[in-house]
Amino acid sequence: MNYRVTVKKQVMDFAASLAPEPRRALRKGILGLAQEQGDIKALTDELAGWYRLRIGRHRVIFRYRPGRAIECVFAEERRLVYELFAAQIVQILSAGE
Repeated sequence: MNYRVTVKKQVMDFAASLAPEPRRALRKGILGLAQEQGDIKALTDELAGWYRLRIGRHRVIFRYRPGRAIECVFAEERRLVYELFAAQIVQILSAGE
């Protein structure tokens, strides 16, 4: 059974900043989430409840939502993604996104 995948503005803006080939790979990876395909890993510690999808050197942070939905909320290069996302998680949760 498939999931409905939604993508937040930050992820779309990040994808738009990429060169064509990495952008295609990111899009393909996100579309694969509908069938829970890809290199998916649950995050731990202060990011528990969130998951990451690894697509080459990029990471997409997402969470499962009620009603068989997946919400992609943040994307960035591996070396930056966790630090930046942890800093912005309060804003994401308080905005109810």
